[in-house]
Amino acid sequence: MRLFLAPMQGVVDHPMREMLTGIGGYDRCVTEFIRVTNTRFPEKVFKRYCPELLQGGKTLAGTPVYIQLLGGDPHWLSQNAAKAARLGAHGIDLNFGCPAKIVNRNDGGSVLLKEPSRVAGIVRAVRDAVDPAVPVTAKIRLGFSDASLLSEIAGGIEAAGASELCIHARTREDGYKPPAYWQHINAVRQQLSIPVIANGEIWAPADALEAQRQSGCTDLMLGRGALACPDLARAIKQQAVGVVPELMPWSDVLEGLTDFFENADQPCPKYIGNRTKQWLSYLRRQYPGAELLFQRIKRLGTVAEILAAIDTHRSLDVEAL
Repeated sequence: MRLFLAPMQGVVDHPMREMLTGIGGYDRCVTEFIRVTNTRFPEKVFKRYCPELLQGGKTLAGTPVYIQLLGGDPHWLSQNAAKAARLGAHGIDLNFGCPAKIVNRNDGGSVLLKEPSRVAGIVRAVRDAVDPAVPVTAKIRLGFSDASLLSEIAGGIEAAGASELCIHARTREDGYKPPAYWQHINAVRQQLSIPVIANGEIWAPADALEAQRQSGCTDLMLGRGALACPDLARAIKQQAVGVVPELMPWSDVLEGLTDFFENADQPCPKYIGNRTKQWLSYLRRQYPGAELLFQRIKRLGTVAEILAAIDTHRSLDVEAL
């Protein structure tokens, strides 16, 4: 079983990848998507999205990082993919799953699922442009409004030379509303000879087992569940070898959250604390302490105020949990 950390835009950036892979359990990460239109980006753009290129293309924990590209133009996608590979990316991932309306209006993400031949053409162009030793993977949804084209889309992606396919088990119109329809992945998995990875609505080790059962996939990609439960990947791996998983206590998560705030959440005075508050909004699904801390800091906007609130939470709230 392999577990991959999903490329959540605006959330799973370099600091978050470092933190989550440091806890353990992940076999691969994927960057946030780089939006490609009609240009080949300079080296600095790839290194901004993927600072891991400066350390061999891996996180400090040794987890390989693929660079994700999004767009609808095969030429420019292939040009940027080739450059990313030359810079040391361990793989190129193509995003055909983003449901954001602004992305879809601009010929990117899941809107391309309406045209299976275009998806295949993009994969082929990128595969032809990248060194054969560098994997090219794709991430899709079940379809745009339904799953009627899923088999054609997946078959085209494989025929175009993709190494692996990740399927988020919802359509674009489903958005992120539960449930995930893992069962739709199973027929496609049986159709293809390349590995298929199931994604969507995996919040706990028990969800991982059910996703594997319904999809028939061994490999999984974790997204929002990884933010709600920072050691989810490690717990799933423990479960797979017969060890009863014990999730991290809130006190340990709090230390990681504090480090994240101090080292990664102060780039602009206007937005200080926003990333930490965003992460807490996921953590409070799993941890009552996260809800208490969120209430303490939600209206605060300076480093001193937020650090003082964290100290108060550590000394008062944590002991009461």
